[in-house]
Amino acid sequence: MEPDNSNPWERVTAELREHGIEFEDGLTEPELRDAEYRFEFHFPPDLRAFLAAGLPVGKSFPDWRDGDEAELRDWLDLPRHGIEFDIRHNNFWLPEWGPKPADVGEAVGIANRLIAAAPKLIPVYVHRMMPDEPRKAGNPVFSVHQTDIIYYGLDLLDYLNHEFGVAKWWTRPLDPRPIRFWDLDRFQTRWSNGGCVFDNSRGTLPESGDGG
Repeated sequence: MEPDNSNPWERVTAELREHGIEFEDGLTEPELRDAEYRFEFHFPPDLRAFLAAGLPVGKSFPDWRDGDEAELRDWLDLPRHGIEFDIRHNNFWLPEWGPKPADVGEAVGIANRLIAAAPKLIPVYVHRMMPDEPRKAGNPVFSVHQTDIIYYGLDLLDYLNHEFGVAKWWTRPLDPRPIRFWDLDRFQTRWSNGGCVFDNSRGTLPESGDGG
């Protein structure tokens, strides 16, 4: 069946298949709602539409239908784990969090409470993640490695273009949408201070797409 070119998600799914990405049937509305309920986030409308057009399969993609729940929860916890690691090992702290406690356990506790109240980052592919707020299309996609967090797409289609070389017909936004808590400029300041310790306890990050 030919893709519906009036639907950008059908179109980009077809292009991804041509690039060797395999898909199962898209998530149904009950499956989408079940994932949101179980993992306590909300798919932004564009990510929701993409997953409804087809569910990409493979170990680098989250399987919101049949994936191991513990593994998915661990994946969702990646940003918190990375920030905790950098507080403990790289002296990371944002000024707006207030004075950093001398006790590292107390500092981690403050950060964990702030992260719990922040928009959740939803895995899209490997360590590429999309915030669940605001609940409208056009949120950026981040590449997340500890607090080395950068933009990897100004929106979902721009991300898919950057990662897989598809959706070249898409007009990318001029600027990324600001996301509450996840101010990437502030997160990046600690990387300008020289050497930082990387957490390889879960293995080094796998190569993905066009790299990066």
